[in-house]
Amino acid sequence: MAFDFFVGIDWSGAKGDAHKGIAVFICHEGDSVPTKIAPPNGKRAFSRGDILLLLRDLSQKGRVLAGIDFAFAYPIDAQGHYFPALKQGTQPEDAPALWALIDEINHTAPDFYGGLLWDHPDYGRYYNAPSGRKGTHFASRRRLTEEVASAVKSPSPTFNCVGPAGVGTGSLAGMRFSHALAGEAEIWPFFENKDASLSVVEIFPSYYFTLAGIKPVKGVQAKPPALNQALAFFGTQPVGDDFQAAGPDHDDADALISAAALRHFSRDSAIWKVPMQARREGWIFGVKSDKNAS
Repeated sequence: MAFDFFVGIDWSGAKGDAHKGIAVFICHEGDSVPTKIAPPNGKRAFSRGDILLLLRDLSQKGRVLAGIDFAFAYPIDAQGHYFPALKQGTQPEDAPALWALIDEINHTAPDFYGGLLWDHPDYGRYYNAPSGRKGTHFASRRRLTEEVASAVKSPSPTFNCVGPAGVGTGSLAGMRFSHALAGEAEIWPFFENKDASLSVVEIFPSYYFTLAGIKPVKGVQAKPPALNQALAFFGTQPVGDDFQAAGPDHDDADALISAAALRHFSRDSAIWKVPMQARREGWIFGVKSDKNAS
């Protein structure tokens, strides 16, 4: 596929409508280093709604491949269920139904926040949530893409919403975000939308650094020498020696390397071929698998 813009977005699932943990970098075809996009209207931080508007605006100007750092869906069990043992009639059948469910339960929460789900009498039991709300059905289940990725870097379980590695909170917000975009964008690999000028994929910045030989611990990956090693791995020009990655968790570095990785991987047709299971669970862009690829 040919794209005009490659956008790496480091995400946040936190409460509120201004998130210092959201960072956005963009690049074009070629090998130029991605550049930072500032929040709109002089704001100090992005809201998740700002990201929605940004992607819509960019897609009016060209073909966009945007990568966002959250799990797009949950693992399925042997029966194909996201929530094992949940009573019949309340089980979402596919990812769009899952996104709609999470959006409905959290519809009163602003800026796509998804944490209201933790107190739901049925679904809340599957999460390890803040304030000691560890559900009776919580388990460290893994999606197929996470199992394959673990050969390089293992992601956190998608139902874990506690701790610095807890991807679950951001994923809840991200699934609400996906629900808002579903009618106008191609959300890969769940469904195709050939008329859409916006394609959205799941990213895992730590995987990209590790793949490039950098251990993303204690902010090492955000310093120019390590960051430039990773950029070179993805065929991208270096940042300057004075580069400083902003954000509470060096989020700029994650968004920057993700934009470069998106551009690099998008050129490889094998990257776009994923197992059928990914049509329901999602897939981390850049993770290769030859298992039942379609």
